[in-house]
Amino acid sequence: MIKLTLKDGSVREVEKGISVYEVAKQISGRLAKEAVVGSVNGHTVDLSFEISEDSELSIFKFEDTEGAHAFRHTSSHVLAQAVKRLFPGTKLAIGPAIENGFYYDFDTDHKFVPEDLEKIEAEMKNIIKEDLKLRRFELSRSEAIEFMKGKGESYKVELINDLPEDEIISFYEQGDFVDLCAGCHVMSTKEIKSIKLLSLAGAYWRGDEKNKMLQRIYGTSFPKASLLEEYVTMLEEAKKRDHRKLGKELKLFALMEEGPGFPFFLPNGMVVKNKLLEYWREVHDKANYVEVETPIILNRKLWETSGHWFHYKDNMYSLLIDEEDYAIKPMNCPGGMLVYKTDLRSYKDFPMRVGEIGRVHRHELSGALHGLMRVRAFTQDDAHIFMLPEQIKDEIKGVCNLIDEVYKAFGFSYHVELSTRPEKSMGTDEEWAHAETSLREALEELNLAYKLNEGDGAFYGPKIDFHLRDCLGRTWQCGTIQLDMQLPQRFELSYIGKDGEKHQPIVIHRVAFGSIERFLGILIEEFAGKFPTWLAPVQVKILPIADRHVPYAEEVKAYLSAAGIRVSIDERAEKVGYKIREAQLEKNPYMLILGDKDIENKGVSVRSRDIGELGSMEIQSFVDKVSAEIKLRSLTTAFEKASEADQ
Repeated sequence: MIKLTLKDGSVREVEKGISVYEVAKQISGRLAKEAVVGSVNGHTVDLSFEISEDSELSIFKFEDTEGAHAFRHTSSHVLAQAVKRLFPGTKLAIGPAIENGFYYDFDTDHKFVPEDLEKIEAEMKNIIKEDLKLRRFELSRSEAIEFMKGKGESYKVELINDLPEDEIISFYEQGDFVDLCAGCHVMSTKEIKSIKLLSLAGAYWRGDEKNKMLQRIYGTSFPKASLLEEYVTMLEEAKKRDHRKLGKELKLFALMEEGPGFPFFLPNGMVVKNKLLEYWREVHDKANYVEVETPIILNRKLWETSGHWFHYKDNMYSLLIDEEDYAIKPMNCPGGMLVYKTDLRSYKDFPMRVGEIGRVHRHELSGALHGLMRVRAFTQDDAHIFMLPEQIKDEIKGVCNLIDEVYKAFGFSYHVELSTRPEKSMGTDEEWAHAETSLREALEELNLAYKLNEGDGAFYGPKIDFHLRDCLGRTWQCGTIQLDMQLPQRFELSYIGKDGEKHQPIVIHRVAFGSIERFLGILIEEFAGKFPTWLAPVQVKILPIADRHVPYAEEVKAYLSAAGIRVSIDERAEKVGYKIREAQLEKNPYMLILGDKDIENKGVSVRSRDIGELGSMEIQSFVDKVSAEIKLRSLTTAFEKASEADQ
């Protein structure tokens, strides 16, 4: 007999050699039905895995990250098997599970078209019905290479050759299909209840544009049809909210072939971007940050000192000036270190909070570019906090509170992840222990629940990441706090301590928005282009009913503009119904429809983008309501709140 310690701390005595699935059955029939994979002593294993010693055991369902990953990994194998059946001669590349789905890359003479997805999906459903059991087996390196060569799978042979010498080389078999795979998987294809193929794309082998372009098929899968329907509905809503589509319609930004990955911000987009930066400055001024600006181009010596020239050069744009190497900055940190060194620092200066809204450039592969979400030039809301070791915890708490304030201002919820020391790192055990303890205690004192990512920190220090959740349930990693124990050393930063001696400061790198461009893209999709009034490029659109009402419209515009409200007039000789529809498409928060009665009463007829006709009111009353919601940066209008109160 052996003892198993379960997730809840209870201990169960079972026979040696029992499978994870059998343990699940002993616990409950429902758990056995919903179980996908297990974890034995921290290692994810198939349900068929036999336990031979006292162990810690966890059993994962689809709801767990490990369960969903295995479920969709098997789905990718089902996809590959279906493609091999329908298109003989196809070579397999890679087919991983990804967040919310899976994909597989294929090398085939057949050019996939959208209509093929239906055929492949139908064959996948046949494979699922066949209830094919998945069986894991291992081969030696030489046997594995010969096995894959015999199947004509040259990409798999390359992968095997690149594996470490001591790597266990495993395969999974289902019916007549076998794939090189580390696992884990569900026990049978029949467990993949609901599956859907979503799209086609091109992908370079191993992500290298020098390699052959392969064909990628994306899909998703769920254990219940209802979950698949919910996800497909979410995707359809996401398409409507696509920031690239809305950005063009609302004239916020343009993506041009003359500058791939370098977005052009149009007047409307600049209003929104500047309002975000205005808010950023207000929040940081209140939190006692100072602001600096560092050059966009700096010489090679700086980037060698920071380490970027040796470790990040492929992602940097470099140039020659006066026969000397320079680079356009991919990040603001090295410049921030030089700013620190412009003066002699004392322990009395700390904490020193230095913000920078810095323009950075990074070379991204053309296939990775995606609207404002993945670009080659963007604006980082960076900040560096220089401090004493004993100030770490309080400063971390301060940054966490600031990021919390920023996200709540836009209505976002979020979760936090703490990443600790990786295998390759700089610094002493004592420094890392102090740094990690400070971060952990800061989160715990703030009562911030967090996920621990052991060994996933940066090589120069541990970090905290903030993943915000949008209205569609998608998560975005934006804010981050990184404790740095490398750059201060590389740049020989120092301060005079209480003892009169030189010491090295601790540095925090942190962002709240992350990338202003990316955050704007997220906001466009979050609000479906319907920005709250304080962010809207045009807050009020004036619609004169006829030409004779234009002079009064000009008077109203001047009055609103003087009150600091962004306003425009539609003077076109069009019917007012058409003008209203156009303004609605432009997603302006308010419309003022002006006619004879409005002139007579010296008032305005108000229409809300979100709740329709609001009736007539005095101009000053309207200005007061709109000005109040702008000042409060409200996510809902004063009129919406009044409507809710009436109900």
